[in-house]
Amino acid sequence: MKKFALTLAAAGTFLAAGLAHADTLSDVKARGVLKCGVNQGLDGFASKDDKGQWTGFDVDMCKAVAAAIFDDASKVEYVPLSADARFPALQKGDIDLLSRNSTWTLGREAGLGLIFPAVSYYDGQGFMVPVSKNVLGSLELDGSKVCTQSGTTSALNAQDYFKTNNMAMELIQLPGVSELVAAFNTGKCDVLTTDVSQLYALRLQLDKPADYIVLPDVISKEPLGPVVRQGDDKWQNVVKWSLFTLLNAEELGISQGTLDAALASQKPDVKRFVGTDGSYGEDLGLTKDWAVRIVKNVGNYGEVFERNIGANSKLGIPRGINQLWSAGGIQYAPPIR
Repeated sequence: MKKFALTLAAAGTFLAAGLAHADTLSDVKARGVLKCGVNQGLDGFASKDDKGQWTGFDVDMCKAVAAAIFDDASKVEYVPLSADARFPALQKGDIDLLSRNSTWTLGREAGLGLIFPAVSYYDGQGFMVPVSKNVLGSLELDGSKVCTQSGTTSALNAQDYFKTNNMAMELIQLPGVSELVAAFNTGKCDVLTTDVSQLYALRLQLDKPADYIVLPDVISKEPLGPVVRQGDDKWQNVVKWSLFTLLNAEELGISQGTLDAALASQKPDVKRFVGTDGSYGEDLGLTKDWAVRIVKNVGNYGEVFERNIGANSKLGIPRGINQLWSAGGIQYAPPIR
């Protein structure tokens, strides 16, 4: 009963927060900067260098939205958040947008008053183990000590998987990435489970990365993407179409290097994209050249992927199902028309 009362109280708080922030786009324009929640430090997705500059796949999602609004990808205030703190920060209005390797689930939308406008990265949960454990698949993990991060879907997925397969485990939940790395380095746990993309990133932080392998099994669907508050359709559209712009640009062959040619193109779909035909930007509360601003400042989806987590990065993660639909993947954006 106490838990139910707390849930109702929390829901009331979240609703009030949503009502208080019903025109986020106007707030961001007036402030002159986008407040974007990101991971506290995850190679390839969100990390800050010694000069204070943020880079990463999720960081570029923040930059794309800022570019669409301001034509300046630097107008972002990055707010590093733990897994436990990310959704409350968005609900309370401490940030305008959350771009922090977060899985889209029914409970997070219906229960927390949030919206996942689109999927930026299709992932799945996996396992990393020491090579010395001499296992080839996750069905050999019976009796393991399994570490994962609290405040994520990973713990529930692992419990479901072990129970379904009649295996025992000791689940150890830790609050942050640094704690996970330390626990794995010191042998406090012999299995680490989270999204596969994060396993690749976490392996780079271990003392001896070559001593660990990511098992081939994927045990869940983890559609990751930006998150906004419910009750602000205008802002949801801005965020959603900023991501769709990255995808549409790649499909149309528009990149940072071909942008000038695109601006001169007479192809109808390209003209709609660059804003020389139609008023799609104005319909979003932006400018005619909003999509051009995104590509100029950030690139297209393929460029964002490859430089941060793909072939041109330390992670070297294959595109896989994150290829465009036309290249055998499932990434797909509605047309601008």
